[in-house]
Amino acid sequence: MLNDFISALILGIVEGITEFLPISSTGHLIIVNQFVGFNEQFANMFNVVIQLGAILSVVVYFRKRLIPSGHNSSSANHRIYDLWKKTIVAVTPALVIGFLLADYIEERLFNTTVVALALIVGGIILLYIENRKPLNRMTSVDNLTYKTAVLIGFIQCLAMIPGTSRSAATIIGAMLLGASRVVAAEFSFFLAIPTMAAASGYTLLKTGLLLSSHELLVVACGFVVSFVVAWLVIAGLMNYISKRDFKPFAYYRIVLGIIVLAYFMI
Repeated sequence: MLNDFISALILGIVEGITEFLPISSTGHLIIVNQFVGFNEQFANMFNVVIQLGAILSVVVYFRKRLIPSGHNSSSANHRIYDLWKKTIVAVTPALVIGFLLADYIEERLFNTTVVALALIVGGIILLYIENRKPLNRMTSVDNLTYKTAVLIGFIQCLAMIPGTSRSAATIIGAMLLGASRVVAAEFSFFLAIPTMAAASGYTLLKTGLLLSSHELLVVACGFVVSFVVAWLVIAGLMNYISKRDFKPFAYYRIVLGIIVLAYFMI
């Protein structure tokens, strides 16, 4: 019984830390579940619910940017509606491709070897992006065009490969298309809301929510931990990238990928 709550605490912390950093939350959860975890069906549902906790942290942290209010000026509310429209447009490719390929990807690619290789490749690409001269044509999310949003959405689909990282894919895509580091990270956060909500809803429909009182408490523990940790990570990351680059995350991905390959192939 106690072990279940310890597992929930660990997995909630892992999800909260990794969901919005460009280092792959899915990859980390797959790895950690090799050592600490639940039976497969409950684990799938649990991972979805703690992702919802992380989503909620984005809404709370950016609530003034995301939620229209009667206290806002008409222009401020217009920017909020415009941001949501760009976000919905950007998530469309993932919804379509995910619906068509989700089961195939889960059956064939959810393993530690794929995760390790994706971590390494993503780290190398992130290093390339940071070492080239930044374009920085877009210094505000308001500057993103609908065309750019759609292109970022297609690039985000690469994150269906576990270990790639949804945030890494969207950040790299946005920076390649001319967004500043801060704008790329912000849009990655905003795009996470409909993307993860849709993915979570699909998984919950497949697995169901028939839980015992003990399982419900375990899930609630993971949800709360994920929310709190993710909120702290978002605040820390926004402060970090205003002054520094993503290179440390790239090196971390490469080193972790090599370690995982070595551990699970020996």
